[in-house]
Parts: sequence; structure tokens; C-alpha cells
Amino acid sequence: MLTPPNLRMSPGSSPIDTQSAEAQSQRDHHVRIIAEKGRMAWQKATGYGRRSLVETAIGRYKAIIGPKLHARILPAQRGEAAIAIEALNHMIRVAKPLSIRAT
Repeated sequence: MLTPPNLRMSPGSSPIDTQSAEAQSQRDHHVRIIAEKGRMAWQKATGYGRRSLVETAIGRYKAIIGPKLHARILPAQRGEAAIAIEALNHMIRVAKPLSIRAT
């Protein structure tokens, strides 16, 4: 089988243009950015730190409050979630130490 230049063939697949940015997987793109600019720059550019904070907050909610809502109708579920979030925020504020930079 002949393949045109700049094309790569693997068994059982169609030709993929190696020069195309669209053909590059998301993972390959992220690996390339990490190699070029470093992990911290990649985290800032992709919002990875924010995602990590959200996942931590959801995990904390599920561990302390529970994995499901008990209310049956949507307005009551919204109220239940709001109360639970306020309780979690209060726990965080109480447990968080007051930090002052020493100069």
C-alpha cells in the first residue's frame, strides 16, 4: 500500500494527517504544552487548579452531607443544597486559621 507524504497509517485505521492540529489528541496537546512551558503554566492556562478545587468541594459535600438529596421536589432540593452549602462554608470559616504575613 502506498501512503502519501505526511500521512501515517496504522493497521485497521484510516490515514491521519500528522501535520493537522485537529488530528492531535487533547492529551497530546496538553503533554506538549507541559513539555514546552512547564506544569504550573499549563495548570494556569487550562484552569486545572480551579477544577481541582471544585472536585475537592464536591467530595467534601458528599462526605459530610451525603451523596444524595432527601427532598423530593426541585424547590425543596434547591433549599436543601443551599442550607448544606452554607453549613459547609461556615465550617470552613470557623476552622480556617487567620494568617498574617510576618515582615
